[in-house]
Amino acid sequence: MILSVDSVFNAKLIYANLPTQPGIYRMLNSAGQVIYVGKALNLKKRVSSYFQKKELAPRTRLMVSQITGIETTITRSESEALLLENNLIKSLTPRYNILFRDDKSYPYLIFTSHNFPRLGFHRGSLNKQNIYFGPFPNASVVRESIQLLQKVFRIRTCEDSVFNNRTRPCLLYQIKHCSAPCVDLITNGAYSEDVRNAKLFLEGSQTKILENISRKMQEAANNLDYESAALFRNQIQTLRKIREKQFIDNGKALDADVIASVTEKNSGKICVNLVMVRGGRHLGDKNFFPKNAAGYNLSEVVEAFLSQHYLMHIIPPLIIVGEKIYKESLQSSFSEQSGYKVIISVSPKNEKRKWLDMAVKNAHHGLNQKINMLINQEDRISALKKVLGIKKLNRIECFDISHTSGEATIASCVVYDKFVMRKEEYRRYNITNIVPGDDYAAMRNALSKRYHNVSKGNGKIPDLILIDGGKGQVRIAREVLIEFKLDYVKLVGVSKGKGRKCGQEKLVFFDTKKSLQLPKDNLALHLIQQVRDEAHRFAVQGHRAKRGNSRVKSYLTKIAGVGNKRRQNLLIQFGGLKGVLTASIDELQKVQGISPTLAKKIYKELH
Repeated sequence: MILSVDSVFNAKLIYANLPTQPGIYRMLNSAGQVIYVGKALNLKKRVSSYFQKKELAPRTRLMVSQITGIETTITRSESEALLLENNLIKSLTPRYNILFRDDKSYPYLIFTSHNFPRLGFHRGSLNKQNIYFGPFPNASVVRESIQLLQKVFRIRTCEDSVFNNRTRPCLLYQIKHCSAPCVDLITNGAYSEDVRNAKLFLEGSQTKILENISRKMQEAANNLDYESAALFRNQIQTLRKIREKQFIDNGKALDADVIASVTEKNSGKICVNLVMVRGGRHLGDKNFFPKNAAGYNLSEVVEAFLSQHYLMHIIPPLIIVGEKIYKESLQSSFSEQSGYKVIISVSPKNEKRKWLDMAVKNAHHGLNQKINMLINQEDRISALKKVLGIKKLNRIECFDISHTSGEATIASCVVYDKFVMRKEEYRRYNITNIVPGDDYAAMRNALSKRYHNVSKGNGKIPDLILIDGGKGQVRIAREVLIEFKLDYVKLVGVSKGKGRKCGQEKLVFFDTKKSLQLPKDNLALHLIQQVRDEAHRFAVQGHRAKRGNSRVKSYLTKIAGVGNKRRQNLLIQFGGLKGVLTASIDELQKVQGISPTLAKKIYKELH
């Protein structure tokens, strides 16, 4: 049901005609923008409560005063309403909804379906043929786990194309982090047992693993195979040290998420900490800082987190929270969504209470770090405003050019806005149709691409533009800004100092011949360095990728017999240029149009 925005908003008339079924409602302002999305078991009852209650929270009262229209959608159940509500919150980002931004998928640890399974890092969709453990809260935890499993169980981590073409053991075998199945230095049965033990470890069955390895150590000692016995002994010692550190390991292969929230009274900022427990092991934690949360209590924040987070991610069977929430509808929805029973515990006891206490400590620590960082950034902004003599400074855009002797030129633009780097707004620009190595032309090209649409109102105008370069680059940038009538924006060049040393940078201005060198400990300089370095990193990263792609494409083009069609088939088959480089001769000849002779030729040319 859609109730159009009217110049005279009659709330009573609207809610009187609403159904008593479950669904979602969208509050609209005079501009037709959605300012709030909510779900309801009974649409009529829920919507009318906004206009019938005499005592509303200040935030809610302000929102209600801006409502000039309401849209509703009927759903079959409350669970369906929950899913629709959070899909709309993600897509519309209404100003009065609590917003959690977590659009990146969580990483997993993967065992491939190979005869000798590969242990590796995985992010993205899951393939049923492989075995996955996780999710993990961040990539570093996965990599640490991989290193640990390599050390204890000596499982390979190389790509299949490398594995299939090895003729001798690699360095990992020499340092006892791999058993070298690639050259048959371990039997399939023994390797499979190592993989099985690694999986048991990840599932939380550490006691069983220790018993298995102890038995093998004793057998090796009885057979006078002291080298193998020593290896098993080292495995046992490492596993026992790990178990001692993992106080969460209670012998139960439990999967759970622990969620705690804290707030800082003066600033009103909130931190939600998520602790992941898989197989009874603490995998780490992650902090979330919601937007639009001012005026909401912690219970409401946790409810919003639960519904938004688990819409996108795998739901564990147990969720432990530190706030009293209305859990029944969430439990029902999560169970329906996952296909198994999900329990939300709001009053944990014993060991689970310890987990929650740990999450609370993590949340306090994360919030303190966030506040201290913001204070530091505020000080940096104030210092830079003083140096530049400007009153307003929220948004900074910085440009850099990267190439290798004119090859694969890439320009970057990074954005700093309201005390943080806005990675979602970063942009790279391919620079073409210029004389290779002409940095001035490259800068003109990048700025023109950036501000052509901005000048027409299709984008945000920065308060400050930083250019990685000296007088020449600043002059070019000034000409572009004049062309697009943006010459009122503050423009500063950042020239590399003597010996390109950090702290020796000079600030270059278009309207004066004299440059400015700030002291090394100046907070304004620290902010400039932060933004400039990020622009440089982003440009170099793009340049290297482009250069690598162009070079491999060039190599393929130069190989006699590899035309456009075959080159395309190769790239499609191996998922890109990197895959072609790591492919074996046998794999190459399986590509359509590639004969055994041509496969050998391609392999020889690329290696």
